[in-house]
Amino acid sequence: MESFSLKRAVAAIALPVLLATSSCAVAQTASSSGAQGKTELLWLGQAGFRIKSPEGKMILIDPWITGGPKTPPMYKNDLSAIGPIDLLLVTHAHVDHIGDAPAVAKTNNIKLYGPADMVTPLITLGIIPAELGWRFNKTGRVTPLPGIKVTAVQAEHSSLLVWKNPATDKMEAHPAGEPVGYIIELENGFKIWHMGDTGLFSDMKFVSEHYKPDLVLIPIGGNFTMAPDDAAFALKTWVKPKMVIPMHYNSNPMTKGTLAEFQAAMKGSNIKIIPMTEGEMVQF
Repeated sequence: MESFSLKRAVAAIALPVLLATSSCAVAQTASSSGAQGKTELLWLGQAGFRIKSPEGKMILIDPWITGGPKTPPMYKNDLSAIGPIDLLLVTHAHVDHIGDAPAVAKTNNIKLYGPADMVTPLITLGIIPAELGWRFNKTGRVTPLPGIKVTAVQAEHSSLLVWKNPATDKMEAHPAGEPVGYIIELENGFKIWHMGDTGLFSDMKFVSEHYKPDLVLIPIGGNFTMAPDDAAFALKTWVKPKMVIPMHYNSNPMTKGTLAEFQAAMKGSNIKIIPMTEGEMVQF
């Protein structure tokens, strides 16, 4: 299976020029690409991705868009520019993951899929209507769209919903259950493991051996998640996918892990690292 398209290669060559011009230009170039029958990933920053399935279904994960400091301006300034969404997944309730998910759910009239104890307060607080919530627990599989399978898997992190009560105009903190990652299997069998926010846990080996992901989206920023060396350890020791995209770095000064550190820690591995810039799109 091809890991990169010709357009991906051209984008890589043009990237310095695009960055010098504006991040908006990067996003516009990325959003214009597309190929029938391929899987496309657009990185929105932090842990946010839009996935276009081989049959054209749009999947959005952890959409911290309007508040994301690295979100491409064309999306940050106009949430509707992300386009119609068919499936919405949230790994946990921290603001850099739940972000604009309630707004996306209501705008597209689609269910927000997430951990049960995160979705329940979203409903009871009136943030989303009951019919737009779907509750996973710490595991479980659903088929939310024809040909698409989504399985919740373990993530070692925490989850807290911070919400401004419109009646009091004060911020409130609400327990939001346990975080998850997702195994997303597309129509052609291609499997993506979005790890969410997580530290190391030895059952990464079990998850990988059981679900056999082709592509892993892994946090490398440190502090709140794995640092680059821990992420590399997990990949080389337990997970061993064909390809990996590092995420959850470059958006928060407290998460100091860098792409260069991750690449150095992965030295000697045959796992293909696919570095991305916010607003860039890759095809598989």
